Amino acid sequence: MYNYKIVEQVIRKTKPLTGVLRTVMLSLAVLLLLLGVTLSQGFMLPGFLLVILYYFYNTYSQKEYEYILEDNHLTIDVIFGKKHRRSAHYLDMEALEVLAPNWHDAVSMYRKNGGSISLPKYDYTSYEEDTPFYTMIVTENRQKIKLLLDLSDNMLQMIKRRYPDRVFLE
Repeated sequence: MYNYKIVEQVIRKTKPLTGVLRTVMLSLAVLLLLLGVTLSQGFMLPGFLLVILYYFYNTYSQKEYEYILEDNHLTIDVIFGKKHRRSAHYLDMEALEVLAPNWHDAVSMYRKNGGSISLPKYDYTSYEEDTPFYTMIVTENRQKIKLLLDLSDNMLQMIKRRYPDRVFLE
């Protein structure tokens, strides 16, 4: 019926001391490697291990999410370190139960405190205070899941147009 593709990228806010930890790890690695060259080779192995640890920490601490809404499917990809992409969810939107802001009564039964239904939760938000996020309840692989998403107005309106009885925007 409709052929469309909407792509949205959400960058997760870094934690406050991430930069300090990176600087400390890198400077300690350089110090250990220099000590290994000048004093004793016993410092080389911890230096190399710290460099490897720095690489993995730097890669997996930077997260971005990409939402792709194409026809009846929503794909959520996680991008680590601006290089490594992993597909997290491929959702059929026909299995959508409800999509609403987190504070809305339509999703009140799925809240962490005070809700009566407990579901596996996946958080793909940016953690920005001024960005509203939405709760999506959908069935994936015969299991109902709860997704927290930062959706753009364009994507919200398209989903609302397709499923007006399941999407609550106000």
